[in-house]
Amino acid sequence: MGLFTSINIAATGLTAQRTRLDVISNNIANVDTTRTPGGGPFLRSRVIFAPRVSEPYWRSPFLPEFLDNGIGKGVRIVSIQKDRRDPPKLVWDPTHPDAIKSGPDKGYVEYPNVNIVSEMVDMIDASRSYEANVAIIDGSKSMFLKALDIGR
Repeated sequence: MGLFTSINIAATGLTAQRTRLDVISNNIANVDTTRTPGGGPFLRSRVIFAPRVSEPYWRSPFLPEFLDNGIGKGVRIVSIQKDRRDPPKLVWDPTHPDAIKSGPDKGYVEYPNVNIVSEMVDMIDASRSYEANVAIIDGSKSMFLKALDIGR
């Protein structure tokens, strides 16, 4: 393991959580968007993460195999997907310009499938994860400084 491995791992977490906060902010900003360029209401977006895996360039005699096989290199963003699990919310408003004109849902408006409460919970979770990664970087920095003090 290199000197800056912990900082590099925490940096991947910072990048991932920052992207997650941006996506959550976009969801909240579009909570009332009933018409998109693609047609229909805005659909909630979510970020998909996966661990960064790479082959180790050296084999440690002190680490168990499950830790030395590339796991623990950080996190990466796989994709940002539209959440199609929940249907759009239907609200009765026949005077709205985007109201459904015909069929059994005539007079209803399709609103985004964004739940403000769950978005705020996700935002708190992402900001706490961001803070944890900053704490890791601060801890690593103080360890490096202490090591330099010992070497004097």
